[in-house]
Amino acid sequence: MTEPPSTVEIKSGAFWRLLPKGMRRRWWLFRPFDWLARHLPLPIKRRGLVVIRMDGIGDMVLFRNSLDHYADAFDVDPTEITVIGCESWQPIAHEVFAGYKVMAINEHRYARHLLYRFTVNLKIRRLAPAITVTDAYFRRALMADSLAWVANAPRTVVALPYINEPTRVEYTWYMSQGWEVIDTGPYPRHEIVRHAAFVSAIAGREIVPQAPHIQWPARLAALDRPQPFAVLNPGSNEFGRRWPLDEYVALARWLRGRGLQVVFVGKADEKADGNTDGSAIDELAGDDGVLDMTGKSTLPQLLDLMRDAELVVSNDTGPAHVGIALGTSTVVIVGGGHFGSFVPYPDGVAPDHARFVHERMDCYHCFWRCHKRTDPQDSFPCVTAVSMDKVQAACSELLGSSAPP
Repeated sequence: MTEPPSTVEIKSGAFWRLLPKGMRRRWWLFRPFDWLARHLPLPIKRRGLVVIRMDGIGDMVLFRNSLDHYADAFDVDPTEITVIGCESWQPIAHEVFAGYKVMAINEHRYARHLLYRFTVNLKIRRLAPAITVTDAYFRRALMADSLAWVANAPRTVVALPYINEPTRVEYTWYMSQGWEVIDTGPYPRHEIVRHAAFVSAIAGREIVPQAPHIQWPARLAALDRPQPFAVLNPGSNEFGRRWPLDEYVALARWLRGRGLQVVFVGKADEKADGNTDGSAIDELAGDDGVLDMTGKSTLPQLLDLMRDAELVVSNDTGPAHVGIALGTSTVVIVGGGHFGSFVPYPDGVAPDHARFVHERMDCYHCFWRCHKRTDPQDSFPCVTAVSMDKVQAACSELLGSSAPP
């Protein structure tokens, strides 16, 4: 850990907190209902700890290791720790968070629909935690910080988030109400290192960052096929982070030439990009050694596939972290939007079975506000710049002599 974490005091005046200037209209709409939920009388004694993780599956995977230090750091029993997470990864939550309680929220409805938000807030309030925690650096104040505020725990501990001018007022309002705020370091410190820094500050001793690892139960084989296979994940929730689909198709042919079967995965709407439609995969799937599972697998089935695969190749998105955490050889194609914050993993943390392939450009750290593309459905130039040769070389390193001749 290059820099020790520190505690930051966030201050604001009582009058300003009553009538804060600069808040978004949505905050004012939600405020009275959030206030009502926060002040709901509690007939039960406060106990336990609530951890708020309102983020995607990749962020959840990067956080998972640090959670196992919370019971000791906060002096609570693991069975009294509740993880508040997203519905998007609820189907795997009870296996990944075995031994902890989990409550899933539809993050999109919570951010937009007043009645749903109020209902969720009442549930959060009824949990009656003694401690509320959110250690996310990239988070949304009207979600994670709002949930922490509504819980109204005697002790609230949060990480100092990434703050820009549009978000400064909201974060200041929440964090200046007696919360413990821990500075886990400057941007672009990696999330795994941040999680370790956060829990180190609470525990009063250094927690060493570790590569992500999740327990996933052994089930029946994901595919009833005798040959080893590679999983290709050409999608992403942002078109720009997608390595061109025709490159994935060419990579699939190359992997078939090495004797591997190929399985395409992802959401149904990720089967095309700005230049190539899904027919390219459909045509390739005519080969007995290529299976198109795009839009056809559940999240647990995706983990089964990745666990059993010889190789995973993915864009910078959640399944890339899942593949690594499952211990599968994984190649991640990386752009430069917030390079180093999530991928690549830093030295000392990156496991031997992971490779991160990128092409450095002078416009890195644009936060995906790319000025070099004209079509919002095009891949970012820093992603398209990653060459097939680099990706194949990374695959060959990981496959070594394990792939069939």
